[in-house]
Amino acid sequence: MSSFTPELHSSTPPAPPPKGGSHDVSSISTPTTSSSPPPAPFLPRPLPNDGQIVSAASTPPPLTVSEPIPDPGDGWLPEILRDKSTQDLADILANPVLLNALAHAPTSSHDSTKTSHANLSAALDQNTQLAKQLRSAEARLAHQRSTTQAQLLATHALERQWRQKQSDMDHALAPFSPASLYQQLAQGVQEQALVCQAMEESFLEGGGAGVDGVPASERELTEWIRRYREAKVLCYLRQERKERWDEGRVGGWR
Repeated sequence: MSSFTPELHSSTPPAPPPKGGSHDVSSISTPTTSSSPPPAPFLPRPLPNDGQIVSAASTPPPLTVSEPIPDPGDGWLPEILRDKSTQDLADILANPVLLNALAHAPTSSHDSTKTSHANLSAALDQNTQLAKQLRSAEARLAHQRSTTQAQLLATHALERQWRQKQSDMDHALAPFSPASLYQQLAQGVQEQALVCQAMEESFLEGGGAGVDGVPASERELTEWIRRYREAKVLCYLRQERKERWDEGRVGGWR
């Protein structure tokens, strides 16, 4: 009976069909169903716009501006000064504070000045209201900014946890990856071939499976043949599986 010499096999497996789109262990070792529809992409909900909220909810009414009244010119004189003497008028002209008070007083000022003051007061009131709304929008924006910052930090923490889980899963599934399974199969073929070779050599050196030169009985010989056949069948099965893998006839990988 001739001895069986095992061949040296490479531990690098050929690419099993069909080829997957990802080289990760988790994506290779996890089958997917072709009939299931792809998941819908996640669309984050947009945050409300503070400018839109302010303009829609608390926009002040438009400023109503009165029609300007023409300036009366240099010849106009308030009614309160029409009965004053020339000396009194000269004294008033010499006093800028009194002259300014007469020009802007409600009882002595011209209608154009009153209209200008009314328009200015309305504009100031509107500016005050807009400033209050701006302060309120600033507070809301600061709150949303802090909330977004907290959510961003929480998202980064979840991302780190997911990467750790992904790494743990890849490490746990590494023994079941195609490369690892092919290496185990090639090692099993070589080990089983060595077992068969050792049984053949022990049979030939022992003179028919006998002990101390004594021929083996028919029962011992039958038992040895049975064990050798089982070892050889296992070796052939492993060899056949490896040849099928080498030829690309191993399916089911994704």
